Amino acid sequence: MKKIIRKITNCPISINLLIILMAFYQATILNMSYYKQVLAKLPLDSLANISFFLSMPLVVFCVNFIVLSLLINKWLVKIVASALILISSICSYFMFKFGVMIDRSMLQNILETNSAESSSLITFELFNYILLLGILPAVLIILVKIKTVKIDLYFIFKQVIIVLITFLLVGLIVLVFYESYATFMRNNNKIIKYLLPSNYISAIYKQYQFEKYKNQPFLTIGNDAYRSNTDLHSINNKTVVVLIVGETARSQNFALNGYSKDTNPFLTKRNDIISFKNVSSCGTYTAFSIPCMFSNMTRKNYDESLAPRQENVLDILNKVKINVDWLDNNTGCKGVCARVQNNNITKKYLASNSQLCQDGICYDEVLINELANKLNDIDEDSLIILHMLGSHGPNYYQRYPARFKQFIPTCDTNQINNCDLVSLVNTYDNTIVYTDFIINQTIELLQKKQFNSMVIYLSDHGESLGENGLYLHSFPYSIAPEQQTLVPFIMWISNPYANLNNINIQCVKQHSKQVLFSHDNLFHTLLSIFDVQTKEYNSSLDILNDCKITR
Repeated sequence: MKKIIRKITNCPISINLLIILMAFYQATILNMSYYKQVLAKLPLDSLANISFFLSMPLVVFCVNFIVLSLLINKWLVKIVASALILISSICSYFMFKFGVMIDRSMLQNILETNSAESSSLITFELFNYILLLGILPAVLIILVKIKTVKIDLYFIFKQVIIVLITFLLVGLIVLVFYESYATFMRNNNKIIKYLLPSNYISAIYKQYQFEKYKNQPFLTIGNDAYRSNTDLHSINNKTVVVLIVGETARSQNFALNGYSKDTNPFLTKRNDIISFKNVSSCGTYTAFSIPCMFSNMTRKNYDESLAPRQENVLDILNKVKINVDWLDNNTGCKGVCARVQNNNITKKYLASNSQLCQDGICYDEVLINELANKLNDIDEDSLIILHMLGSHGPNYYQRYPARFKQFIPTCDTNQINNCDLVSLVNTYDNTIVYTDFIINQTIELLQKKQFNSMVIYLSDHGESLGENGLYLHSFPYSIAPEQQTLVPFIMWISNPYANLNNINIQCVKQHSKQVLFSHDNLFHTLLSIFDVQTKEYNSSLDILNDCKITR
């Protein structure tokens, strides 16, 4: 190896040859994931399709060549080419292994992932992949000697001519295959998010544009809010609602929703559980879904740049003197709880060396422990949010204690693409069993108290478990599979709360089976639960509105 490297680095080459080699490498090896996706949608059953497919790497090569040729300076070419190859090798691994797309949402998801979650993605396989496809080529680029070139008018003129010829070649290819490109890209308009390096360059630029909005004026909402039935809210009639925000749970794996495996061994034994079977998420990743589900904006009109600089339903509840407390065992509330009480439970239990924690993460039972303490001290109407670690991948096997390993064999690795489907789904299903336990424990805690209480469980998004070659989540919503967008929504309403607020529980159960709901309903339902009146409230989006008994 040393002899080969020495031979390569001791043999000077022209800057144009280096650019050609780098453009070829980027257009072929590093973009295998892109061509894999293309071949899944483009059958090579005709000469026209074969020719069209072969034109793609040529176009990618030409575009990369043009961009690098504009740099002129050999060290600038080396630095830029090395950086692109390193980043592309990392992206290529995750796209090839997990089928993920690289766009702004994925970039934000990466930026908001904590060290414990990100470390679970770092494997020996990843290191080898980056070493062979990224680090070694980048080192060779830096070490290779470039022939000295006098940058004068002749050199610049020659480079311009080369770039123009390459540009004309791209134009000729597009002209010949225009109909094929237009049709294919129109029918598969998201596939471009697999193309390196344009996908992550575009994502970085869009993230920059998004960050600029953070300095815009902060907007308040619900300043007119008040509680309508003040006579109900006394010391003897405290309303306590626990909202459990699930993580990465998909509806189809809940026995309550018809799943064949008993993933809800606790809740299916109860006759007071309401499970909404057709509920769609606002997004496919936490950093999008959490702010959206607590916002007054619906998914269709949701403005991701506006949400961080505008109040949400927790702020409105706080304004009418409802105690709001966010308990987090995940990666934070994404700004939603910034103006109410919030506690990082993970950090607290890690510092105490709790047996419920390992490898920088804690089982969700830490939330139950904290909730028990909170319920002992409540003296006012309260909303307590439990943000679970839930079923977050790829380390599904680390999301539940050993006693919840109900389904075997399991996939006890973070390299989930190497596991067979049965083992992977079993492991994921075990996380749902543990979630079922957490929900039931929450209900039992409240049943022991003399509160008008409710428990709501709602996941932020779903998860792909190898269906159609896709894993994890964060796919663009418009083309995301239903495994990532259909989420479980469970409700428990105590009899004291139902009687005091005239709620027909049987009506709610009937609605849960027949009506389509979404994250859009949470904002307005929470206002309704606490009898909050404001112009922000929309009764048509209140899940309980049609089931209130008029007396």
